[in-house]
Amino acid sequence: MEYRRLGKSGLQVSALSLGSWLTFGKQISDEVAEQLMISAYENDVNFFDNAEIYALGQSEIVMGKILQKQNWERSSYLVSSKVFFGDGGKKPNQTGLNRKHIFEACDAALKRLQVGYIDLYFCHRPDKNTPIEETVWAMNHLIQQGKILYWGTSEWSAQEIMEAHMVARSLNLIGPTMEQPQYNMFHRKKMEVEFSQIFKTVGMGTTIWSPLASGVLTPKYLDKFPEGTRLGMDGLEWLKNSTLSEERLEKVRKLKTVADELGATIPGLAIAWCLKNPNVSTVILGGSKVTQLEENFKALDVLPKLTPQVIEQIEHILDNKPSQPAF
Repeated sequence: MEYRRLGKSGLQVSALSLGSWLTFGKQISDEVAEQLMISAYENDVNFFDNAEIYALGQSEIVMGKILQKQNWERSSYLVSSKVFFGDGGKKPNQTGLNRKHIFEACDAALKRLQVGYIDLYFCHRPDKNTPIEETVWAMNHLIQQGKILYWGTSEWSAQEIMEAHMVARSLNLIGPTMEQPQYNMFHRKKMEVEFSQIFKTVGMGTTIWSPLASGVLTPKYLDKFPEGTRLGMDGLEWLKNSTLSEERLEKVRKLKTVADELGATIPGLAIAWCLKNPNVSTVILGGSKVTQLEENFKALDVLPKLTPQVIEQIEHILDNKPSQPAF
């Protein structure tokens, strides 16, 4: 396993990590979830990603039980949670980034995960109804209380992230260390263009999600639409409509040729391509089967094979490289 610094922090995070969105507490059994975490840990993964909204809190409960049962050294792994959407409550202050919800959500996550502190705590979305000063102060207080070690953002814009840093700097508080954006071969602009200056200035770490574009960057959709997949789940029609198209599938067919030439799989190629970006701290993997997860770990073997010539070949197929602004 390769380890990378989380931005400019001293924290070391495994280049590949395990996430629980849509799987833990919902799509897979608790036994399979445990097998996935054991496999990840034995393959030297040290980061497990979660959020209050995942399965309305059940995902954190499942993960917490596994962590308790395995009794791994707390210093050997990182666990995250995210605050914004809540765990199902719809009344005022049960969502958002106000101080009340941040404090109560953190305490609830600590109980569900059965840990004494959360390593990475994310603001899951920006909150237009809460002053950024209030959110930054709340996160700083959680760090001072020892309940979280680092705080970050997820799906925030560059402007919003820099505003948080400016507020933190003006008040001598701790700003966000990391962002969790979507990043894959089909979703590139935010990581490669919008965040480019932030990487150079504040040195933001990234824990990227959806490296396989919700399964599109796999062979499963190349013939006919299979049953039991993420894009076929009730309530995720929006995800299917936004990710699956014949144009993308044709590109995946061409990428398969490249992967075959490298002795790799399409997922292995797609994950390695993400890791090729030096601003990626860790790629969050999902999975409903241990064999699937362990196959994706082989992306680390593909990474050295991505020569400039291979990258050029991939870029020709994708034909979507974002243009950099002229300064």
